[in-house]
Amino acid sequence: MSAAEPPLSAAEVLRQRYARRLPGSLSELAGPAHGAVQLPLHVAWSGLTRFDLDRPRSRMSMYRTVLAEGQHHDLIALLHRDLLIGQWPVLRMLISRTIRDVWEAAFSELASARPAAAA
Repeated sequence: MSAAEPPLSAAEVLRQRYARRLPGSLSELAGPAHGAVQLPLHVAWSGLTRFDLDRPRSRMSMYRTVLAEGQHHDLIALLHRDLLIGQWPVLRMLISRTIRDVWEAAFSELASARPAAAA
């Protein structure tokens, strides 16, 4: 950065941090689709650390935690492509705007997954 460039805002620093963690494609997400998952302490350092992927609320909670706290290798090892896409319409409303924007900018499959219109 040159002396003429203003420092990055906190929001831009956060956006860049999340973007660096992304997989190259959603097909790299090779995490489990069923069963119990024990998150490592560097991902789930407070609160619940064990989640049941067969229970929607538990799965949603785990995905929120991994998206917010996981590093690149955690995302690949813990998230499952089809589960992420399937729950994205709801999950996108439960994560921070920064995380949502970074993931949707990188992956058209997620950007096009909008919540269903109310009947």
